[in-house]
Amino acid sequence: MTRHRERVPGAPTTALLAAAALLIAPSPAAAHHVMGGRTPTSLLEGLLSGLGHPVIGIDHLAFTIAAGVACAYLAARYVLPAVFIAATVAGCLLRAAGGIELPGTEIAVAVSLVLLGALVMGGAALGAGACALLLAAAGLVHGAAYAEAIVGAEPTPLLAYLAGFGLVQYAIAVGAMWLVRRAGQAASAADVAPRLVGALVAGVGMALMFERIEAVVFAV
Repeated sequence: MTRHRERVPGAPTTALLAAAALLIAPSPAAAHHVMGGRTPTSLLEGLLSGLGHPVIGIDHLAFTIAAGVACAYLAARYVLPAVFIAATVAGCLLRAAGGIELPGTEIAVAVSLVLLGALVMGGAALGAGACALLLAAAGLVHGAAYAEAIVGAEPTPLLAYLAGFGLVQYAIAVGAMWLVRRAGQAASAADVAPRLVGALVAGVGMALMFERIEAVVFAV
């Protein structure tokens, strides 16, 4: 009698699923601010705030992971995360340096999570152009949200902040991309982990959306 050997998920699949599990971990409301809500005043503080914001902000972390997953099998996969990051820098500068407020930023961030998460969960094959447009649009609103921690800062901490969150976002996106491609080498795990990440990202987006709509309703 032949015994069927149970397949154990490889390290890339396990790591990707662990990253997905982090997306549903509870996150304090003020966790977006590495400096405890205080505006950075030096190069080091700006850099540390920029490095930490994309990691402890659940909405930004979830979207950046999903962006890496969505771009994993596209020819321009290393360029597309840079498009998103450039747009986040632009969105941040519009608000922090230009004083331009994008309306409905918090809701727009939540909608971006739901949209990208649903696309990844459904296995949609986006072309590079469509993916670039989606990431650029999302980047502007995520960047405007990032600006909350740096509004009023001097140029030096502001530039350090931009460099910090840009580097971290690119590293997260490329790391997620690498894990997806490695996991895809095992036929049984090719679809499960990315789809689970997409489902969790969409779920985070829905939760944030309802939370923000509820806050508006009760404020009124």
